[in-house]
Amino acid sequence: MELFSNQETSQNLLPYDGEVFYHGILLDTLESEKFFTDLLQKIEWYHDKAIVNGQEIETKRKVAWYGSREFSYTYSGVTRIATPWIEELLALKQLIELYTDSMYNSCLLNLYHNGEEGMAWHSDGETDLLENGSIACLSLGATRKFVFKHKQTSEKREFDLLNGSLIEMKGVTQKHWLHQIATTKKISTPRISLTFRQMKPVFYTLIGTFHALEAKT
Repeated sequence: MELFSNQETSQNLLPYDGEVFYHGILLDTLESEKFFTDLLQKIEWYHDKAIVNGQEIETKRKVAWYGSREFSYTYSGVTRIATPWIEELLALKQLIELYTDSMYNSCLLNLYHNGEEGMAWHSDGETDLLENGSIACLSLGATRKFVFKHKQTSEKREFDLLNGSLIEMKGVTQKHWLHQIATTKKISTPRISLTFRQMKPVFYTLIGTFHALEAKT
């Protein structure tokens, strides 16, 4: 398993079949703490849910889903409806767009209360998302281990997500690589992750629905 450097880089951090870029520390400690406190208080957090073996389960980890409109987003068998932006999220979105040179219309937030709460292996390949688009992940709070695993070769890459740092996944990454937030008993402090995403515009969603209906007739 290869460890990534924590230095900002314009080089692709994946060896093949995808693009991952580390944009460095965007927020200093005081800025990160201010945003963390504000988001902890102002975000409409709720426990995440998933369908596992036909049964709905509730996670200890909390989530929230915000966007430019009431986007519906389905993953783990559960559909969520986006809440309108708040001021803090808009400010962070605009900052991140400067670094990634991409535009985002939604944000999925995760609140990990400690290191024992993580995210299992998965890829963000839902049909609601713009194909081969950009996903930018800003980290606030505790440092957590972010791990990539290739779907065919099982080759891994590992990276520490530092407080105030930004990592971006784009291109065909989701088609070929899984990623996870590894759990650990060594971390007792919380972390908030903000993953800014590109949902398909309503126009393209309607076109896709039309073609699907047309194919059935």
